[in-house]
Amino acid sequence: MISTRTARTLSIAAFAAAFAGVAAAQAEESDKDKATIVVAGEGRATAAPDMAVLQLSVVKDAKTAREALDANNKTMAEVLKALRADGIADRDLQTSGFSVNPQYNYPTNNDGGNRPPELIGYQVINGVSVRVRDLTKLGEIVDKSVTLGVNQGGGIQFTNDKPEPIITEARKAAVADAIVKAKVLAEAAGVSLGKVVNISEQGYRPEPVPMMRAGMAKEYAADAVPVATGENSYNVMVNVTFEIKQ
Repeated sequence: MISTRTARTLSIAAFAAAFAGVAAAQAEESDKDKATIVVAGEGRATAAPDMAVLQLSVVKDAKTAREALDANNKTMAEVLKALRADGIADRDLQTSGFSVNPQYNYPTNNDGGNRPPELIGYQVINGVSVRVRDLTKLGEIVDKSVTLGVNQGGGIQFTNDKPEPIITEARKAAVADAIVKAKVLAEAAGVSLGKVVNISEQGYRPEPVPMMRAGMAKEYAADAVPVATGENSYNVMVNVTFEIKQ
């Protein structure tokens, strides 16, 4: 059996817990009723890219799918061999697409008849994504790849291998921008700015800035494809809620 003293102690503890819960709920409700200023801050940080991603494809046509595939395999093997010889590691080479497509000829129906399409051959496309970590070799790699048989693609995306420090700077700038805006609004309204009660990030987005680095042209051989790396800009948006001092 539970003694009278024990039961009394349990009752007091239950009452204290219930009171604490009510007090917390009231405090939370009180916070909701406080006047606030909500602003959006934007921060940007830029850095020169240290890596490029190339999209290269070999396209071959032939009478049969076998002939088209064999021709494509031979050319792509030469391209991959040359890329590895230029220092591209296996981890930076990834097949990005492969397809075998029948090719048709559609006869002109001058007599108004319904003529079926004629199968005239096959086309094989093999694409590879290439990460180039030494940007001084980028133009040379593009040039050599085309020489060896790459005849489709050519998309280049400049990026940063480890963008986290750049994004951190953009985040700091976004919060600083929000603080400046909040102070202006508070001053215009004749109130005092209080503590930060909420911060949320909308995410970041990398944006290339078309700006050629000084001396970039000197980094490539005279017969290589000219490439301007520019800078990468990382934008961060945040929403910050400030309390208004009463």
